[in-house]
Amino acid sequence: MRIAVIGAGAVGGALAARLAGSSHSLEVTARGAHLAAIRAGGIRLRGAWGSVDAAVTASEALTAVPDLAIVATKAQDAATAIRANAEFLHGVPVLVVQNGLEGIATGRRELPDSVVSGGLAMFAASYLSPGEVTITAPGPTFVGGEGAASMVRLLPELELTLVEDSAGASGFLGAQWSKLVVNQVNALPAITGLSAQETIASDGLRRVLVASMRETVRAGLASGVHFASVSGLSHARLRLFARAPFALAQVLPRLMGNRMGEVPNPGSTLQSIRRGQLSEIDYLNGAVVAAGRAAGVATPVNAALVQLVHEVESSRRFFTADEVVAGVR
Repeated sequence: MRIAVIGAGAVGGALAARLAGSSHSLEVTARGAHLAAIRAGGIRLRGAWGSVDAAVTASEALTAVPDLAIVATKAQDAATAIRANAEFLHGVPVLVVQNGLEGIATGRRELPDSVVSGGLAMFAASYLSPGEVTITAPGPTFVGGEGAASMVRLLPELELTLVEDSAGASGFLGAQWSKLVVNQVNALPAITGLSAQETIASDGLRRVLVASMRETVRAGLASGVHFASVSGLSHARLRLFARAPFALAQVLPRLMGNRMGEVPNPGSTLQSIRRGQLSEIDYLNGAVVAAGRAAGVATPVNAALVQLVHEVESSRRFFTADEVVAGVR
């Protein structure tokens, strides 16, 4: 089967490397030094999934029509990337693997004649040097939406986990919201330059993280979301987390930090900033702000974190923990 991976960064590169060892014909897209490194030596996958040097065909844009495509760009780049490759994607089944809430909607809007599924990467992947992707914490990839069952069947190498719809609500939307809670760990590393584990270990930063996570849960509940069971989270546990005494609520991010292991996890938002790229913060904390506004729920901590990340993007200066705590009050 001919498979295209559009956006062979941390997540896309990891998925492509796992597929490359199979009988599939694989073409990936990348840019700049990363593209040059992949062309020269393939995708070097390291870390928790072992060491793989995956030889793949790599270009800035697709050169042939695939049987199936995976879009794994950052959320803010998905529409542009799909348009750049649209001549090869119309009518092709597409799996959009990205953070935030808009992956399936973006794919359907740009490719109305394709079956579009959504994916959520629950593994932690770092792309810190051209051509190399490191898995710092293993985890599944959840898929849902139209055609997701076919993706599970067609891509056994990726060990995809199907999120079923239940109780008349979209199970995948619930999974996206649960991942949005998990993704709250991304903003503080981007603002401070610290690892996710270091921000969780900081008393002040952990309090900010708890506040942003609780805003996320409350915005989701007010929007009628039923949170899916993802990474140890569940609807009942998140409801309790949103209502528990603040001191007790700090147990959840501590547990999340323990699950990350000892390898420093920079988070995807900090990785973008270190590469001099704009981050997807507007699709993470910004999505919480938008949902809260629509549902009448205040989200001042998320709004402050979005502003601080944008300040780091423009100034290239990280904030201290004390500055962050003062900035979100």
